[in-house]
Amino acid sequence: MISQKKIKILQINTVVNSGSIGRIAEGIGQLAIHNGSESYIAYGRNERPSQSKLIKIGSVLDVSVHVLQTRFFDRHGLGSSRSTQRFIKQIEEIKPDIIHLHNIHGYYLNINIFFKYLEKADIPVVWTLHDCWPITGHCTNFESANCQKWKMLCSDCPQTKSYPASLFVDRSEKNYLLKKEIFTSIRRMVIVPVSEWLRRILSESFLSQYPIQIINTGIDTNMFKPVSADRFREKYKIKEKFIILGVASAWIPSKGFLDFIKLSKKLDSSSVIVLIGVTNSQIKTLPSNMIGILRTENVRELAEAYSAANVFLNPTYEDNFPTTNLEALACGVPVVTYKTGGSVESVSSETGFTVEKGDIVGLFKIINIIQKNEKVQYSEKCIERVKKLYDKNDRYSDYLNLYHKLIY
Repeated sequence: MISQKKIKILQINTVVNSGSIGRIAEGIGQLAIHNGSESYIAYGRNERPSQSKLIKIGSVLDVSVHVLQTRFFDRHGLGSSRSTQRFIKQIEEIKPDIIHLHNIHGYYLNINIFFKYLEKADIPVVWTLHDCWPITGHCTNFESANCQKWKMLCSDCPQTKSYPASLFVDRSEKNYLLKKEIFTSIRRMVIVPVSEWLRRILSESFLSQYPIQIINTGIDTNMFKPVSADRFREKYKIKEKFIILGVASAWIPSKGFLDFIKLSKKLDSSSVIVLIGVTNSQIKTLPSNMIGILRTENVRELAEAYSAANVFLNPTYEDNFPTTNLEALACGVPVVTYKTGGSVESVSSETGFTVEKGDIVGLFKIINIIQKNEKVQYSEKCIERVKKLYDKNDRYSDYLNLYHKLIY
Protein backbone atom coordinates (compact mmCIF):
# COMPACT_ATOMS: atom_id res chain seq x y z
CA MET A 1 0.00 0.00 0.00
CA ILE A 2 1.35 3.44 -0.96
CA SER A 3 2.15 5.77 1.93
CA GLN A 4 0.28 9.07 2.03
CA LYS A 5 3.41 11.04 2.90
CA LYS A 6 4.42 13.42 0.11
CA ILE A 7 7.95 13.18 -1.21
CA LYS A 8 10.14 14.73 -3.87
CA ILE A 9 11.48 12.23 -6.42
CA LEU A 10 14.28 12.70 -8.96
CA GLN A 11 14.64 10.05 -11.66
CA ILE A 12 17.58 9.94 -14.08
CA ASN A 13 17.57 8.20 -17.46
CA THR A 14 19.15 8.61 -20.88
CA VAL A 15 15.83 9.63 -22.47
CA VAL A 16 12.49 10.89 -21.19
CA ASN A 17 9.14 9.26 -22.05
CA SER A 18 10.76 7.52 -25.01
CA GLY A 19 11.29 3.80 -25.47
CA SER A 20 10.44 1.23 -22.82
CA ILE A 21 12.68 2.61 -20.06
CA GLY A 22 11.70 6.21 -20.71
CA ARG A 23 8.03 5.22 -20.47
CA ILE A 24 8.71 3.37 -17.20
CA ALA A 25 10.23 6.49 -15.63
CA GLU A 26 7.35 8.59 -16.94
CA GLY A 27 4.80 6.15 -15.50
CA ILE A 28 6.44 6.14 -12.08
CA GLY A 29 6.43 9.93 -12.13
CA GLN A 30 2.76 10.07 -13.08
CA LEU A 31 1.77 7.75 -10.25
CA ALA A 32 3.86 9.75 -7.79
CA ILE A 33 2.18 12.98 -8.90
CA HIS A 34 -1.24 11.32 -8.66
CA ASN A 35 -0.43 10.48 -5.05
CA GLY A 36 0.51 14.07 -4.26
CA SER A 37 4.29 13.81 -4.56
CA GLU A 38 6.62 15.92 -6.69
CA SER A 39 8.37 14.30 -9.64
CA TYR A 40 11.46 15.34 -11.61
CA ILE A 41 13.07 13.48 -14.51
CA ALA A 42 16.62 14.32 -15.63
CA TYR A 43 17.69 13.08 -19.05
CA GLY A 44 20.36 13.34 -21.71
CA ARG A 45 18.36 13.56 -24.95
CA ASN A 46 15.11 12.77 -26.82
CA GLU A 47 12.81 15.04 -24.87
CA ARG A 48 9.14 14.16 -25.16
CA PRO A 49 6.06 15.50 -23.34
CA SER A 50 6.06 14.60 -19.66
CA GLN A 51 3.95 15.24 -16.58
CA SER A 52 7.12 15.46 -14.50
CA LYS A 53 9.35 18.51 -14.27
CA LEU A 54 12.20 17.97 -16.70
CA ILE A 55 15.92 18.64 -16.36
CA LYS A 56 18.09 18.42 -19.48
CA ILE A 57 21.66 17.33 -18.75
CA GLY A 58 24.16 18.81 -21.18
CA SER A 59 23.93 19.88 -24.80
CA VAL A 60 24.34 18.27 -28.20
CA LEU A 61 27.99 19.39 -28.10
CA ASP A 62 28.50 17.77 -24.68
CA VAL A 63 27.09 14.49 -25.97
CA SER A 64 29.23 14.65 -29.12
CA VAL A 65 32.44 15.20 -27.14
CA HIS A 66 31.46 12.34 -24.80
CA VAL A 67 30.95 10.07 -27.82
CA LEU A 68 34.43 10.93 -29.09
CA GLN A 69 35.99 10.15 -25.70
CA THR A 70 34.23 6.80 -25.81
CA ARG A 71 35.20 5.94 -29.38
CA PHE A 72 38.87 6.89 -29.05
CA PHE A 73 39.69 6.19 -25.40
CA ASP A 74 36.99 3.81 -24.04
CA ARG A 75 36.05 6.42 -21.43
CA HIS A 76 32.31 6.00 -21.54
CA GLY A 77 30.69 7.60 -18.52
CA LEU A 78 33.74 9.79 -17.95
CA GLY A 79 32.90 12.69 -20.26
CA SER A 80 30.27 15.39 -19.66
CA SER A 81 32.17 16.82 -16.67
CA ARG A 82 30.85 20.38 -16.79
CA SER A 83 27.27 19.38 -17.59
CA THR A 84 27.31 16.90 -14.69
CA GLN A 85 28.57 19.61 -12.33
CA ARG A 86 25.80 21.94 -13.51
CA PHE A 87 23.29 19.14 -12.97
CA ILE A 88 24.52 18.62 -9.41
CA LYS A 89 23.85 22.30 -8.66
CA GLN A 90 20.28 21.77 -9.88
CA ILE A 91 19.91 18.75 -7.59
CA GLU A 92 21.05 20.85 -4.65
CA GLU A 93 18.37 23.41 -5.48
CA ILE A 94 15.64 20.75 -5.81
CA LYS A 95 16.65 18.86 -2.65
CA PRO A 96 15.01 15.54 -3.62
CA ASP A 97 14.08 13.04 -0.94
CA ILE A 98 15.17 10.17 -3.16
CA ILE A 99 17.12 9.70 -6.38
CA HIS A 100 16.09 6.91 -8.72
CA LEU A 101 18.63 5.88 -11.35
CA HIS A 102 17.74 4.04 -14.54
CA ASN A 103 20.25 3.97 -17.43
CA ILE A 104 23.12 6.28 -16.56
CA HIS A 105 25.09 5.32 -19.67
CA GLY A 106 24.37 7.00 -22.99
CA TYR A 107 26.95 9.80 -23.35
CA TYR A 108 25.39 12.32 -20.97
CA LEU A 109 26.60 11.81 -17.38
CA ASN A 110 30.01 11.68 -15.69
CA ILE A 111 29.68 8.76 -13.30
CA ASN A 112 32.80 9.60 -11.30
CA ILE A 113 31.70 13.14 -10.49
CA PHE A 114 28.09 12.14 -9.97
CA PHE A 115 28.70 9.24 -7.59
CA LYS A 116 31.17 11.22 -5.52
CA TYR A 117 28.36 13.74 -5.08
CA LEU A 118 25.88 10.99 -4.15
CA GLU A 119 28.33 9.64 -1.56
CA LYS A 120 28.69 13.07 0.00
CA ALA A 121 25.00 14.05 -0.22
CA ASP A 122 23.83 10.79 1.38
CA ILE A 123 20.47 10.90 -0.42
CA PRO A 124 18.76 7.48 -0.58
CA VAL A 125 19.21 5.88 -4.00
CA VAL A 126 17.13 3.36 -5.91
CA TRP A 127 18.91 1.98 -8.96
CA THR A 128 16.89 0.02 -11.50
CA LEU A 129 19.22 -2.04 -13.66
CA HIS A 130 17.89 -2.62 -17.16
CA ASP A 131 21.17 -4.16 -18.39
CA CYS A 132 24.60 -5.24 -17.11
CA TRP A 133 26.68 -2.13 -17.88
CA PRO A 134 27.07 -1.08 -14.21
CA ILE A 135 28.94 -4.30 -13.34
CA THR A 136 31.25 -4.60 -16.37
CA GLY A 137 34.27 -2.76 -17.69
CA HIS A 138 32.59 -2.06 -21.00
CA CYS A 139 29.58 -3.99 -22.30
CA THR A 140 25.86 -3.87 -21.49
CA ASN A 141 25.43 -7.64 -21.82
CA PHE A 142 27.99 -10.45 -21.87
CA GLU A 143 25.66 -13.37 -22.59
CA SER A 144 26.27 -13.77 -26.33
CA ALA A 145 30.04 -13.39 -25.80
CA ASN A 146 29.88 -16.04 -23.05
CA CYS A 147 32.20 -13.86 -20.94
CA GLN A 148 32.49 -14.30 -17.16
CA LYS A 149 35.24 -11.77 -16.43
CA TRP A 150 32.78 -9.42 -14.73
CA LYS A 151 32.72 -11.76 -11.72
CA MET A 152 36.32 -10.92 -10.79
CA LEU A 153 37.97 -8.31 -13.04
CA CYS A 154 37.27 -7.26 -16.61
CA SER A 155 40.24 -7.07 -19.00
CA ASP A 156 40.94 -7.73 -22.69
CA CYS A 157 37.27 -7.13 -23.44
CA PRO A 158 35.93 -9.25 -26.33
CA GLN A 159 33.23 -6.65 -27.04
CA THR A 160 35.05 -3.31 -27.25
CA LYS A 161 33.47 -2.72 -30.68
CA SER A 162 29.96 -3.16 -29.27
CA TYR A 163 27.99 -0.39 -27.55
CA PRO A 164 29.42 1.77 -26.13
CA ALA A 165 31.95 1.15 -28.89
CA SER A 166 35.63 1.93 -28.47
CA LEU A 167 37.52 1.73 -31.76
CA PHE A 168 41.13 1.74 -30.58
CA VAL A 169 41.54 1.44 -26.80
CA ASP A 170 40.51 -1.27 -24.34
CA ARG A 171 40.14 0.40 -20.95
CA SER A 172 37.89 -2.32 -19.52
CA GLU A 173 40.12 -3.14 -16.53
CA LYS A 174 40.39 0.48 -15.37
CA ASN A 175 36.67 1.05 -16.04
CA TYR A 176 35.75 -2.01 -14.00
CA LEU A 177 37.89 -1.00 -11.03
CA LEU A 178 36.53 2.55 -11.10
CA LYS A 179 32.92 1.36 -11.25
CA LYS A 180 33.53 -1.05 -8.39
CA GLU A 181 35.00 1.76 -6.29
CA ILE A 182 32.38 4.44 -6.94
CA PHE A 183 29.27 2.30 -7.29
CA THR A 184 29.87 0.69 -3.90
CA SER A 185 30.49 4.01 -2.15
CA ILE A 186 26.81 4.81 -1.54
CA ARG A 187 25.56 4.20 1.99
CA ARG A 188 21.81 3.94 1.35
CA MET A 189 20.99 2.23 -1.92
CA VAL A 190 18.68 -0.55 -3.13
CA ILE A 191 19.40 -2.29 -6.42
CA VAL A 192 16.34 -3.23 -8.48
CA PRO A 193 16.83 -5.78 -11.27
CA VAL A 194 13.78 -6.19 -13.49
CA SER A 195 14.25 -9.95 -13.89
CA GLU A 196 15.20 -12.99 -11.85
CA TRP A 197 18.00 -13.65 -14.34
CA LEU A 198 19.62 -10.29 -13.60
CA ARG A 199 19.10 -10.79 -9.85
CA ARG A 200 21.20 -13.95 -10.08
CA ILE A 201 23.87 -12.08 -12.03
CA LEU A 202 23.97 -9.27 -9.48
CA SER A 203 24.31 -11.72 -6.61
CA GLU A 204 27.72 -12.68 -8.06
CA SER A 205 28.82 -9.10 -8.76
CA PHE A 206 30.39 -6.34 -6.66
CA LEU A 207 26.90 -4.86 -6.19
CA SER A 208 25.84 -7.91 -4.17
CA GLN A 209 26.61 -6.01 -0.95
CA TYR A 210 23.42 -3.98 -1.43
CA PRO A 211 19.81 -5.03 -0.85
CA ILE A 212 18.41 -6.39 -4.11
CA GLN A 213 14.66 -6.30 -4.84
CA ILE A 214 13.15 -7.51 -8.10
CA ILE A 215 10.48 -5.28 -9.59
CA ASN A 216 9.34 -6.48 -12.98
CA THR A 217 8.58 -4.01 -15.73
CA GLY A 218 5.00 -2.75 -15.78
CA ILE A 219 3.02 -1.70 -18.83
CA ASP A 220 -0.14 0.31 -19.45
CA THR A 221 -2.86 -2.30 -19.97
CA ASN A 222 -5.31 0.45 -20.90
CA MET A 223 -3.17 1.25 -23.93
CA PHE A 224 -1.76 -2.18 -24.71
CA LYS A 225 -4.85 -4.31 -25.18
CA PRO A 226 -6.61 -6.03 -28.09
CA VAL A 227 -7.86 -3.42 -30.56
CA SER A 228 -9.19 -3.54 -34.10
CA ALA A 229 -6.46 -4.65 -36.47
CA ASP A 230 -8.38 -4.01 -39.70
CA ARG A 231 -6.64 -0.72 -40.48
CA PHE A 232 -3.18 -2.20 -39.95
CA ARG A 233 -3.85 -5.26 -42.10
CA GLU A 234 -5.42 -3.20 -44.87
CA LYS A 235 -2.64 -0.61 -44.83
CA TYR A 236 0.01 -3.23 -45.51
CA LYS A 237 -2.22 -5.41 -47.73
CA ILE A 238 -1.91 -8.47 -45.47
CA LYS A 239 -5.57 -8.91 -44.58
CA GLU A 240 -5.62 -12.70 -44.92
CA LYS A 241 -2.03 -13.42 -43.87
CA PHE A 242 -0.69 -15.20 -40.79
CA ILE A 243 1.42 -12.41 -39.28
CA ILE A 244 4.68 -13.05 -37.45
CA LEU A 245 5.61 -9.81 -35.70
CA GLY A 246 8.94 -8.56 -34.38
CA VAL A 247 9.46 -5.24 -32.56
CA ALA A 248 12.71 -3.62 -31.47
CA SER A 249 14.04 -0.11 -30.93
CA ALA A 250 16.95 -1.07 -33.21
CA TRP A 251 17.46 -4.28 -35.17
CA ILE A 252 21.07 -4.93 -34.25
CA PRO A 253 22.46 -8.47 -34.82
CA SER A 254 21.91 -9.55 -31.20
CA LYS A 255 18.17 -8.89 -31.61
CA GLY A 256 17.95 -11.66 -34.21
CA PHE A 257 17.47 -9.67 -37.41
CA LEU A 258 19.28 -12.28 -39.55
CA ASP A 259 17.25 -15.06 -37.92
CA PHE A 260 14.07 -13.46 -39.26
CA ILE A 261 15.63 -13.48 -42.73
CA LYS A 262 16.49 -17.17 -42.38
CA LEU A 263 13.00 -17.97 -41.10
CA SER A 264 11.38 -16.14 -44.02
CA LYS A 265 12.89 -18.67 -46.42
CA LYS A 266 10.92 -21.48 -44.75
CA LEU A 267 7.50 -19.80 -44.84
CA ASP A 268 4.83 -20.43 -47.44
CA SER A 269 2.65 -17.78 -49.08
CA SER A 270 0.11 -17.83 -46.23
CA SER A 271 2.53 -16.12 -43.82
CA VAL A 272 4.30 -12.79 -43.62
CA ILE A 273 6.89 -11.35 -41.25
CA VAL A 274 6.44 -7.76 -40.06
CA LEU A 275 9.38 -6.02 -38.37
CA ILE A 276 8.90 -2.70 -36.54
CA GLY A 277 11.98 -0.64 -35.74
CA VAL A 278 14.01 -1.25 -38.90
CA THR A 279 15.95 1.45 -40.72
CA ASN A 280 15.38 2.55 -44.30
CA SER A 281 18.55 0.72 -45.37
CA GLN A 282 17.37 -2.49 -43.68
CA ILE A 283 13.98 -2.23 -45.40
CA LYS A 284 15.76 -2.36 -48.77
CA THR A 285 17.33 -5.71 -47.88
CA LEU A 286 14.12 -7.48 -46.84
CA PRO A 287 12.76 -10.38 -48.93
CA SER A 288 9.29 -10.12 -50.47
CA ASN A 289 7.55 -11.93 -47.59
CA MET A 290 8.85 -9.45 -45.02
CA ILE A 291 7.50 -5.96 -44.31
CA GLY A 292 9.67 -3.38 -42.60
CA ILE A 293 8.25 -0.47 -40.58
CA LEU A 294 10.30 2.36 -39.11
CA ARG A 295 10.47 2.77 -35.34
CA THR A 296 7.43 4.45 -33.80
CA GLU A 297 6.72 6.00 -30.40
CA ASN A 298 2.98 5.92 -31.12
CA VAL A 299 1.51 3.47 -28.61
CA ARG A 300 -1.77 3.24 -30.51
CA GLU A 301 0.04 2.15 -33.68
CA LEU A 302 2.00 -0.41 -31.70
CA ALA A 303 -1.17 -1.80 -30.12
CA GLU A 304 -2.73 -2.16 -33.58
CA ALA A 305 0.33 -4.00 -34.85
CA TYR A 306 0.40 -6.36 -31.86
CA SER A 307 -3.34 -6.98 -32.20
CA ALA A 308 -2.95 -7.77 -35.90
CA ALA A 309 -0.23 -10.33 -35.23
CA ASN A 310 -0.86 -14.03 -34.86
CA VAL A 311 2.41 -14.59 -33.03
CA PHE A 312 5.10 -12.34 -31.57
CA LEU A 313 8.61 -13.58 -32.24
CA ASN A 314 11.57 -12.36 -30.16
CA PRO A 315 14.73 -14.21 -31.31
CA THR A 316 17.01 -12.14 -29.09
CA TYR A 317 20.44 -13.49 -28.21
CA GLU A 318 20.89 -11.36 -25.08
CA ASP A 319 18.23 -9.55 -23.13
CA ASN A 320 17.19 -8.72 -19.61
CA PHE A 321 13.39 -8.51 -19.51
CA PRO A 322 12.06 -7.24 -22.86
CA THR A 323 9.00 -5.01 -22.57
CA THR A 324 7.93 -6.00 -26.07
CA ASN A 325 7.05 -9.48 -24.79
CA LEU A 326 4.69 -7.94 -22.26
CA GLU A 327 3.11 -5.57 -24.78
CA ALA A 328 2.40 -8.47 -27.14
CA LEU A 329 0.89 -10.62 -24.38
CA ALA A 330 -1.29 -7.70 -23.25
CA CYS A 331 -2.70 -7.55 -26.78
CA GLY A 332 -3.54 -11.25 -26.66
CA VAL A 333 -0.63 -12.48 -28.78
CA PRO A 334 1.39 -15.61 -27.88
CA VAL A 335 5.14 -15.04 -27.58
CA VAL A 336 7.98 -17.16 -28.92
CA THR A 337 11.45 -16.27 -27.65
CA TYR A 338 14.91 -17.71 -27.49
CA LYS A 339 16.06 -19.08 -24.15
CA THR A 340 17.85 -15.86 -23.35
CA GLY A 341 18.44 -14.01 -20.07
CA GLY A 342 15.15 -12.85 -18.57
CA SER A 343 13.20 -12.99 -21.82
CA VAL A 344 11.85 -16.43 -20.96
CA GLU A 345 10.44 -15.25 -17.61
CA SER A 346 7.47 -13.42 -19.11
CA VAL A 347 6.30 -16.52 -21.01
CA SER A 348 4.38 -19.42 -19.49
CA SER A 349 3.41 -22.73 -21.10
CA GLU A 350 -0.06 -21.30 -21.70
CA THR A 351 1.09 -18.06 -23.29
CA GLY A 352 3.97 -19.01 -25.57
CA PHE A 353 7.09 -21.04 -26.23
CA THR A 354 10.86 -20.86 -25.76
CA VAL A 355 13.40 -22.13 -28.28
CA GLU A 356 17.17 -22.61 -28.12
CA LYS A 357 19.18 -19.73 -29.57
CA GLY A 358 19.64 -19.90 -33.31
CA ASP A 359 17.27 -22.85 -33.78
CA ILE A 360 15.47 -21.69 -36.93
CA VAL A 361 13.93 -25.12 -37.50
CA GLY A 362 12.59 -25.03 -33.93
CA LEU A 363 11.07 -21.58 -34.54
CA PHE A 364 9.42 -22.81 -37.71
CA LYS A 365 7.92 -25.83 -35.93
CA ILE A 366 6.54 -23.72 -33.07
CA ILE A 367 5.04 -21.20 -35.49
CA ASN A 368 3.31 -24.05 -37.30
CA ILE A 369 1.89 -25.28 -33.99
CA ILE A 370 0.49 -21.82 -33.20
CA GLN A 371 -0.89 -21.49 -36.72
CA LYS A 372 -2.65 -24.83 -36.35
CA ASN A 373 -4.00 -24.09 -32.87
CA GLU A 374 -4.93 -20.50 -33.82
CA LYS A 375 -4.18 -17.40 -31.79
CA VAL A 376 -7.52 -17.47 -29.95
CA GLN A 377 -6.42 -20.53 -27.99
CA TYR A 378 -3.74 -18.42 -26.25
CA SER A 379 -5.19 -14.91 -26.11
CA GLU A 380 -7.20 -15.06 -22.90
CA LYS A 381 -4.31 -16.51 -20.88
CA CYS A 382 -1.89 -13.97 -22.38
CA ILE A 383 -4.02 -11.02 -21.30
CA GLU A 384 -4.72 -12.57 -17.91
CA ARG A 385 -1.00 -13.08 -17.23
CA VAL A 386 -0.10 -9.46 -17.94
CA LYS A 387 -2.93 -8.03 -15.84
CA LYS A 388 -1.96 -10.26 -12.94
CA LEU A 389 1.82 -9.75 -13.01
CA TYR A 390 2.80 -6.75 -15.13
CA ASP A 391 0.18 -4.03 -14.78
CA LYS A 392 2.03 -0.73 -14.46
CA ASN A 393 -0.02 0.55 -11.51
CA ASP A 394 0.96 -2.47 -9.44
CA ARG A 395 4.63 -2.42 -10.40
CA TYR A 396 5.04 1.35 -10.08
CA SER A 397 3.34 1.19 -6.68
CA ASP A 398 6.14 -1.18 -5.69
CA TYR A 399 8.59 1.63 -6.39
CA LEU A 400 6.66 4.22 -4.39
CA ASN A 401 6.50 1.83 -1.46
CA LEU A 402 10.23 1.20 -1.76
CA TYR A 403 10.93 4.95 -1.76
CA HIS A 404 9.06 5.39 1.51
CA LYS A 405 10.83 2.46 3.15
CA LEU A 406 14.18 4.00 2.29
CA ILE A 407 13.24 7.50 3.40
CA TYR A 408 11.31 6.69 6.54
